[in-house]
Amino acid sequence: MPPLFRRLLLLYHALRYGARLIWLAAPPECKLHWMIELVGRVHASADSARSVHGLLPALGPLAGRFATTLVEHPELANATLHDAIDAIDHLEAPLPPRESEEALARAFGRPLATLFSAVDPVPVQSGFAEQTHFARLIAPINGHREVAIKLLRAGQLQQIGDELALLRWVARWLEKLSGTARRLRLRSLAQTFTDDLLRRFDLRAEAANLSQTGHHFEGDSRLVVPDVIWDLCTNHALTVQRITTLPASDLSGLRAHHVKLAPLAAHIVEVVTEQAFEHGFFHATLDARRVRVSIDPDSLGRLVLAEFSIMSSLSTGEREFFVHGATALFEQDYGRLAQLHKDAGHVPHDTRAELLEAELRTRAEAHFAAAPQDRSAGSLFHHLLYAVHPFDGAVASSLATAQRSLEQAEMLARALHPGVDTWNIARRVLGDIARRDIDHRGWFKRISRELPHLAHMLPRVPQLAVRYLQHEHDRARTPGQNAQLLAELGREYRRTRALLWACVLCGGMVGAGTVLLMR
Repeated sequence: MPPLFRRLLLLYHALRYGARLIWLAAPPECKLHWMIELVGRVHASADSARSVHGLLPALGPLAGRFATTLVEHPELANATLHDAIDAIDHLEAPLPPRESEEALARAFGRPLATLFSAVDPVPVQSGFAEQTHFARLIAPINGHREVAIKLLRAGQLQQIGDELALLRWVARWLEKLSGTARRLRLRSLAQTFTDDLLRRFDLRAEAANLSQTGHHFEGDSRLVVPDVIWDLCTNHALTVQRITTLPASDLSGLRAHHVKLAPLAAHIVEVVTEQAFEHGFFHATLDARRVRVSIDPDSLGRLVLAEFSIMSSLSTGEREFFVHGATALFEQDYGRLAQLHKDAGHVPHDTRAELLEAELRTRAEAHFAAAPQDRSAGSLFHHLLYAVHPFDGAVASSLATAQRSLEQAEMLARALHPGVDTWNIARRVLGDIARRDIDHRGWFKRISRELPHLAHMLPRVPQLAVRYLQHEHDRARTPGQNAQLLAELGREYRRTRALLWACVLCGGMVGAGTVLLMR
């Protein structure tokens, strides 16, 4: 279909059915007045631009949770919304077996018979614009013969691209015609949404995320991460080691395979906490559907985290703030937590620390008064992040995403084993991370980060000294001033020599510490 005609057709349907949905959602007794009031309030809102911009990063998790809620509680939706969900299910239908084989061959750029001894043309899993097949390699790669192939459906991917192009086109014209649209920065919003959506279909990035997570948890007995078969990864196909799994929510299936649910529940909280706050690289859309459990004999009962397409990361400063802030919150040291917020720039500099401390205390004390089985670390950490809002403060969105992931892990752990003490598990893991951050291991890490900067700075010291001497020589000085200058230069020379010796000693200690830790 020609792009221009497709844009006009999609625009027609968007306006037609979008207006219909809004009309059906309006109260039956005052539909027209309700719609006029809705448009007027959105237009008059001073915070509309900031609110719409802040909405986009949460669209993915929000949409997933919204769909899950509608499926679990049909009474919340009317017939129109159920029709929309049914239409989405039809769009997610996989390719027929013959077309699947042809698509796989195109994705790998060669006949399947040259790579695989067997390929199941019927997908074991199908999602929006993607499906997963099991296959057996002719020759093992990295010791693996059984593999899973994630295939992108090129046709649906092209449709997504066309619709995103339509979105950007509409945003561009709206900005030309409307000052309100320019104030809302609709083109920037459309581009942000496009980038976020297309990132979900970047299989090479997903392979890299999978590989890095495997490196972080190498040798960990709680978790198994499928190996990436890099030789068989393309823009439209991702091939990984096949691991037979069950959903973590399938309690009867896990019991049938003799998986111990109590340790598994604890491992979920531990792994998600370490993933976010020790490694700083975690799943941004964690929920029960993305956590599975291995039932292979050699890895029975170990966690398998799926869907590595949407990952998030924390900077060193964000990670250290959360770890030490959570430790202070568990110890009910609200003054230290308030100071950490101020040092991190989460509140204006003129915010009174005692007022922020009082706000934190008011929000958090109820959690400590609750019964142990009713305490939730994720809910407590919500106050850690959002107590700054009354003071016109804000924290990084990545910290909020990490807090939501931990909260989801707690919910899943309690669904697996209601008696699990997620509060103390999170407290213990975060406390261990905080101790490692301030002991000799954290000290070595900081020195290692600073040494490259010193290596660039130290060779410039003689040049800077010459420039300083030339500058001082050009100024008229008395003999007394010259003597004072020479004395200052002597002191600077001794300081530089002491600094060089300190760098040599620190380098030796870092090397020796690394050797000892690697044993």
